[in-house]
Amino acid sequence: MHVSEIDTPALVVDLDILDRNLSRVASYAAEHGLRLRPHTKTHKSIRLARRQLELGAGGLTVAKVSEAEVMLGAAPPNLLVAFPIVGPSKLVRLMEVARRTAVTVALDSLTAAAPLDAAAGEAGVRVGVLAEVDVGLGRVGVSPDELLDLARAICALKHVTFEGIAFYPGHVGGWDAANQAAFAAVAELLTQILSEFRRAGIEVRTVSGGSTPTLFHSHEMAGITEIRPGTYVFNDVNTVTGGACSWEACAATVLATVVSTARPGQMIVDGGSKTFSSDRLANPGDATFGRVTDAPGARFHKMNEEHGFVDTTQAGREFRVGDRVRIVPNHVCVAVNLHERVYGLRGDAVEEVWNVDARGKLT
Repeated sequence: MHVSEIDTPALVVDLDILDRNLSRVASYAAEHGLRLRPHTKTHKSIRLARRQLELGAGGLTVAKVSEAEVMLGAAPPNLLVAFPIVGPSKLVRLMEVARRTAVTVALDSLTAAAPLDAAAGEAGVRVGVLAEVDVGLGRVGVSPDELLDLARAICALKHVTFEGIAFYPGHVGGWDAANQAAFAAVAELLTQILSEFRRAGIEVRTVSGGSTPTLFHSHEMAGITEIRPGTYVFNDVNTVTGGACSWEACAATVLATVVSTARPGQMIVDGGSKTFSSDRLANPGDATFGRVTDAPGARFHKMNEEHGFVDTTQAGREFRVGDRVRIVPNHVCVAVNLHERVYGLRGDAVEEVWNVDARGKLT
């Protein structure tokens, strides 16, 4: 099958770039003695999860129980659910997953830990727990001065095992001077936290953190044992503008067709918010929704559900109805979740087609 035969809009992946991204991160983790437990939220694919495991990943990370259920298909040695699991029905399902592979849950309250402990006891399984600490993002995680008390409370439970701590430096979105200072502050905080745990006599076997923007600096953070990047498999506009990769490392694009050029200086493509998502760039100063690879000067500045508005006044070329363009989305994780399948390309040949197995898995 030739790329020209793909009906649009479609998510396409350059397999050569994908292979390089996967191999580079696997080699980096091995070189620095870090366990790679990649987050599958980006690719949502059993096939790609298997590739990551074959390249040496020590397990997989998911956010939801439904994702864990899907990723059992990759036969992982363990699964980290990097999200507090709250609610009896979710816990029942999670225990079924725990019967098939080792499960660890990251959480930030005894209110979430105690029912997990009870569910594990009832199911006759052992579940690991990572106590999550907020290192600056302000999303989930206890404050650093509450972390030790949370760990002690987890250690007192009967059917879960305190494995260590988790954190997500999502507020470090690039590598300019301000972001480097924020990264250094997280590293200093982590050193202090681990020192407090040593004084308290509590073993921290796993220190799980990191993100794609800080990925290749992870080894500079003393004490970290595990990284959980997700976006690195495909990369996107945010990854590039944050300085974490080049455009040449963006494996995933949306293939779209020009359906109208009726308005001078504008083309409409056959993909809008149902294709790309409405996520803006992390940099709020540029209100665009993706990069047109064939014409970087074009501005993909507006969307309806099915229509993508592209300003072509600075495109440096003319477009006609029927032309095809490839657009790197701002946030590839969300874009993947909007597509049923992915087309893997070697050059212009479609070598693989795979389903987005965990698409829409929200519970």
